[in-house]
Amino acid sequence: MTITGKGGIHLQTSLPGEKSLELTELRNKHVPRGPFNTSPAFIDKAEGALVTDVDGNQIIDLAGAIGSLNVGHSPARVVEAIKAQLDKFIHPGFNVLMYESYIKLAEKLNEITPGNFEKKTFFLNSGAEAVENAVKIARKYTGRRGIVSFDRGYHGRTLLTMSLTSKVKPYKNGFGPLASETYKLRYPYYYRKPEGMTDEVLDDYLLKQIDDFFIGEVPQEDIAAFILEPVQGEGGFIVPSARFIKGIKEICEKYGILLIADEVQTGFGRTGKMFASEHFGLEPDLITMSKSIAAGIPISAVTGRAEIMDAPAPGEIGGTYGGSPLGCVAALEVIKMIEEEGLIERANKIGNTITTKFQEMQQKYSAIGDIRSLGAMCAIELVKDQSTKEPDKELTGKIIAECNKRGVIILSAGIYGNVIRILSPLVIEDSQLEEALTVIDDVFAELTN
Repeated sequence: MTITGKGGIHLQTSLPGEKSLELTELRNKHVPRGPFNTSPAFIDKAEGALVTDVDGNQIIDLAGAIGSLNVGHSPARVVEAIKAQLDKFIHPGFNVLMYESYIKLAEKLNEITPGNFEKKTFFLNSGAEAVENAVKIARKYTGRRGIVSFDRGYHGRTLLTMSLTSKVKPYKNGFGPLASETYKLRYPYYYRKPEGMTDEVLDDYLLKQIDDFFIGEVPQEDIAAFILEPVQGEGGFIVPSARFIKGIKEICEKYGILLIADEVQTGFGRTGKMFASEHFGLEPDLITMSKSIAAGIPISAVTGRAEIMDAPAPGEIGGTYGGSPLGCVAALEVIKMIEEEGLIERANKIGNTITTKFQEMQQKYSAIGDIRSLGAMCAIELVKDQSTKEPDKELTGKIIAECNKRGVIILSAGIYGNVIRILSPLVIEDSQLEEALTVIDDVFAELTN
């Protein structure tokens, strides 16, 4: 079996191949079933948007490690920066011995994150850790305990972040009791708004409900912070209006509540801005970042107003591996790549290409109920019926599995599991993107007709 495409797909075996199947047996024997695997293949090497598996098959990656690889797999300049750092030292622990790259990265993030005010930044290991620490900082600064998140929001799998997350299965089911003093409000989902209601009326209704929430659930003086994803990721790439985001910010300012923007998936050029908050004119009090900050090296950050960030005393925030030197030098190089190689503009071009293709497909396949995108953060929602909008999770799973078999890695999302999301590296070549979208189109044609 040999299948070769014009953009980069080259299949020498079926997917998964023999070596991947052998490794899968070992995976099942030695690794618990909890960690989910989207693709059945085992990777051998990767560059840009192309992955070669252990059986010699070359496939196109439109998942980008769930949005962690905006600058692609193994970018040469990032690899060189990491190698140079390895020759100096690996990890002295910033809490013990400081190093310049930590300070330079903090300075850079203070500069490029939204908000024309003095900021400070510190580093951790993962997106969930960043969210946990942003909450700690908000509580310390305000002297309040309550944290409000939004339905369909995703903030992590630790106890607190799981409590802030709004999807029971697979994230919360059986893992309780959950963290206390966390509350949820509704986030706009314009595709599924009541019939006859305009987007503006829905915004007004949801914002008005916050007043009722303060009366019926918890008083505003007990709330330390609201946390939201400017574009909901795991929730299905739900894009709110600037009007709604502005309304949330005004409510926070009115009552002395901090606003935390979770930019873990939306940051570093993904949405056609360096940060998605910029699309909405939002200057958050605190921003959490991870994923594409360092091309796959584990590091995360919390950036915020200097006076808020200084609320914890020495020793009250931090961690042994927070701000890895490898992550710091990688992140500095990633930011240079985004700025110097025009990857923000590239994100908008990629988004236009994907959206145009999805619009063409929507005319052919009634299963596509909605298309949502902001920059290169693109998704389609699948339904059984255009009128009832009944989610089609089963078809979504079949399409993803078949695309994976044909050499295109894509992911699902959404509260109903019926959204296909695209998070391709921003360095993907036009021919690679075109071939991957053609495969998706072909799979729809076979599975929906």
